[in-house]
Amino acid sequence: MRALTALLAAALLAGCGADPDPRTIRILPLGDSITDGFSVPGAYRTELYRRLTADGMRVDFVGSRRGGPRDLPDRDHEGHPGLRIDEIDADVTKWVNATDPRIVLIHLGTNDVVQDARLTEAPQRLGRLIDHIAATAPGADIYVASLVPLADPVWQARADAFNAALPDLVAAKGPRVHLVDMRAALTVADLDDGVHPSAAGYAKMAAAWAAALRPDATRSGR
Repeated sequence: MRALTALLAAALLAGCGADPDPRTIRILPLGDSITDGFSVPGAYRTELYRRLTADGMRVDFVGSRRGGPRDLPDRDHEGHPGLRIDEIDADVTKWVNATDPRIVLIHLGTNDVVQDARLTEAPQRLGRLIDHIAATAPGADIYVASLVPLADPVWQARADAFNAALPDLVAAKGPRVHLVDMRAALTVADLDDGVHPSAAGYAKMAAAWAAALRPDATRSGR
């Protein structure tokens, strides 16, 4: 596993410019309260940090916000509770410019679903967000997660329609944009309040992110 993570680090740094410490991978967790950790401080970030560093990666979470438990050494993130895709997009260029990430993890769209905010246009809004990130950090790899399950059946039907549009959307964005099937990683039983994952649910999210970041689970073309 250490050899695999070393290959990942080398691949991500190729053509991306030199970091002060070239062994460090700058990761931007981007999203809403599910990234921030509304129900569980640190959200998936605590377990993801543990998994990646245990595999030998030097990880630097980046972002304008901070939060998480004491056992999360790096608490930076870009999780904004309550915000929709368009509201995140309004500031994403500023945040990416400030943090210069090599990896961006996106779980976003739950508030669009809950608010029933022009949902037929939500995938296009996400596509514009991805484009803005890619234009600002062309050397970054962007991992887009499908939405985790929701307990409310009306909200879940909306989320299913949104998730169904993601494979084609991601495929059209090129080899540096990747889809992570977070919908399949969790069930409603993994939710704390019907929307936000429990600690066990966040651990499953972390496992899905970590699996996607492994070189044998990513696309070629880096």
